[in-house]
Amino acid sequence: MKSIFLKGLFIISIFFIHNCKAQSVNDYITFYNGVVPTLNTIASNKTQFYGQNFSKLLNELLNKNINIINLGVDSKTDTGTKYYLLALYFCDSSMDKPALDNKFQIPVIWITFQDEIPSQIKNMMYQNHGEWNSSFVQFFSNMKIEKIEFGGLNGYNSNDWSGK
Repeated sequence: MKSIFLKGLFIISIFFIHNCKAQSVNDYITFYNGVVPTLNTIASNKTQFYGQNFSKLLNELLNKNINIINLGVDSKTDTGTKYYLLALYFCDSSMDKPALDNKFQIPVIWITFQDEIPSQIKNMMYQNHGEWNSSFVQFFSNMKIEKIEFGGLNGYNSNDWSGK
């Protein structure tokens, strides 16, 4: 009797785990299919933001109901020590985990600025755990955009990882 109960409990647990995983994958696909068409329309007109303040691109994203969740910074080259690149992400860790687990693409915008990102970005990112907030909006708002690249827009399960 005890072994039947344990086997039943095990099967029910597997069922619940599978259902939770399937739901989170479906949630990610719904998120992806909601945000990517809008990002594609912005990507097709990205050159209009070159030489402009970051605030212009940010306003375009906000006007189209695209919310930035996290950010990252990087140098222009692998060996560089100065930050020029800003990466913007649109899903939180609970949403990107199923994407990563399933090798799905994650939408991202990489922005290269004309001037170096001031060094206090390191402390800001540490204090805010890389989570986008109004301090970052103010910090980047007047920085001039040199180049923009969009990644992860070729279909959530596409093998084409090229940027736009």
